[in-house]
Amino acid sequence: MKKDSKKKEGFFKGVKNEIKQVRWPSKKEMGKYSLAVLLCIIILSVFFTTSDVIISAVKSFLGGL
Repeated sequence: MKKDSKKKEGFFKGVKNEIKQVRWPSKKEMGKYSLAVLLCIIILSVFFTTSDVIISAVKSFLGGL
């Protein structure tokens, strides 16, 4: 039983040490990253919506022939 307890203790100490080494982004950086993600989402949604409309128009045009 003690062996398991020591393993768990060692694991959590290791996790704590690793978390200390993480470089967390600042508020300013998080703002930039969030804006970049939102812009990518908007650009991709416009692209796929436009592609869908064009493909639907072509299909309906070819289906009417």
